[in-house]
Amino acid sequence: AYERTCRYFCRKTNSVVVCVEYRLAPEHPFPAQFEDCLTAAIHFLRTAQDHGVDPSRIVICGDSSGGTLTAAVAQALVNRGDLPKLRAQILIYPFLQCVDLNLPSYQQNERVPILLKERTLVLGLKYINADLGLIKELFKGCHVSEDRRLKYQKWVSPDYIPHEFKTRGYKPSPTYLPSEEICEAAERMFDPVFSPLLAEDSVIAQLPETFILTCEFDVLRDDGLLYKKRLEDHGIKVTWCHLEEGFHGTVFLALLGRVIGFRS
Repeated sequence: AYERTCRYFCRKTNSVVVCVEYRLAPEHPFPAQFEDCLTAAIHFLRTAQDHGVDPSRIVICGDSSGGTLTAAVAQALVNRGDLPKLRAQILIYPFLQCVDLNLPSYQQNERVPILLKERTLVLGLKYINADLGLIKELFKGCHVSEDRRLKYQKWVSPDYIPHEFKTRGYKPSPTYLPSEEICEAAERMFDPVFSPLLAEDSVIAQLPETFILTCEFDVLRDDGLLYKKRLEDHGIKVTWCHLEEGFHGTVFLALLGRVIGFRS
């Protein structure tokens, strides 16, 4: 599905492009995908010169759940003194957190194709092999214990979303009490490999220069905005591109040529 996209990037950037065909869930549950991407990244960092690549100029990139994997791999590599440092990471409308599924972008775009709000969570739950019956409780936030809520509120909050992104049909959500049973069932969702926005400050502070693409009509828009803020708070250089008329899947669909056309 992504060969056309990868070939396009290869031509336009005059780069060597390596596409990782990682194993897929639910047949291969989390974290097999992360492990495959990390293994491939480490191998290429070690053998870059065999492919005519300068090891100091390696960039990792992904879109949607691939953006999640990109962020997680970049975090896993920060303390690897035995490898060249990544030159940069490129995150294209990534999924980065599951603490708050009622951020402004989730509310505003819950019925916007192709990534509907419920579909986002269905895919996430299938990824970690969790019960799809949890969906309603997760939307209410019943999966976040009081301790976690206190810890994560400094990183994940509508308060950190700029005002201009709240003008289109956003209402602050009521707070529901956590459920011990739901918290236990959702435990894996707080692993920074699944939710890279929840990584500790000591990791975030060592990340490479970053490019983040967000789209206005995307439930994941605010994940990108929150990660941008965290990186910038730690002095990481961030280049941010926001597509005012963009939607989730814009980059992939844009390269289908004449099959489909849209302004963004």
